[in-house]
Amino acid sequence: MKVMNVGIMSREEYQKRTISIVKGEYKPKKNEPKVWFESIKSLSQVLSNENQELLKLIIEYQPKSLTELESLSHRKKSNLSRTLKTLENYGIVSLQKVKGKITPLVKATDFKVEFGLNSVVSH
Repeated sequence: MKVMNVGIMSREEYQKRTISIVKGEYKPKKNEPKVWFESIKSLSQVLSNENQELLKLIIEYQPKSLTELESLSHRKKSNLSRTLKTLENYGIVSLQKVKGKITPLVKATDFKVEFGLNSVVSH
């Protein structure tokens, strides 16, 4: 079980936070999320029921290729490829190239979501 801390913060707040970090005005705490979503809606799109089912299939069957995952999931390879790339961008899966085939691996199985109505960085 790999727990991923994710945060929800508006793009504007995220940019302010990043600038504060670069300027040395803010040092992220060790347990702060490394992965941020712009809204609860964007988080729910990435971790939709359909995508959660896909992650469970990958964990259970450990497909060795997208073709194998396509037959397990009954989703078109183009749809799978797009979804897996998005999940990879967020660090939820990794896509390994093995013998010319792309093998998906699930990196995060549990998610701790952090957000608040107040800015993480106070000015």
